[in-house]
Parts: sequence; C-alpha cells; structure tokens
Amino acid sequence: MDQGTVAIALVQRQVMIIQATQSRTRADRWLDVYTYVPFGDRVFLASPVPQARIASSDLLVLFPFRTPTTDMIELPEQAYQKFLELSAKHRLKYENMWRGWKAKRR
Repeated sequence: MDQGTVAIALVQRQVMIIQATQSRTRADRWLDVYTYVPFGDRVFLASPVPQARIASSDLLVLFPFRTPTTDMIELPEQAYQKFLELSAKHRLKYENMWRGWKAKRR
C-alpha cells in the first residue's frame, strides 16, 4: 500500500474511506491512515478524528488510484457503489446481531 492510496476499511467498527499516510508492505501489521466520512454524493471529508492506526486485516478494498489531498476525496462512481454496498452489508450484520440478542432476552 503506497502513500496516498485510497481504500475502504473498518475503523472503530465503521466502514470508512481511508488514505494511507505512508507506504507499507503486506507484512506490516499496522497502517497509519487518514479517515474520511461521507459528505455528499461521492464526496468524503476528513473525519473529526482524521488520523488513525488500523490493523492491516481491517482493509476491505484497495482502489487502484491515489490522491495527494488530505482534506477531501471524491470517489469514482464504481468505488462509491462499492462503499455503499459494504456499508449496507456491515449495517445489516449488526442489525441482525441486535435482533438476535433482543429475541434471546424475551
């Protein structure tokens, strides 16, 4: 993963757009990244806590493009659709877990 590479990853149990702050190899266990939250259609702004360290196993999708900016990212349509798909899948997983837990309590 090269510096500036954009990806989708799990950060604090949330699906987020991230950008690598420095180049890393596959053998590295931790990645320092900038994090981004959705702002509008395909546009992501730096999150309130813009830097994070994540496990390399939390990477979901690497995109084949880089961006030099650290305050805003605009994703291509296909990348944005992948983000929406993974966000919905992750949300559904937690909703099902919650429903199961709630059903056990009754």
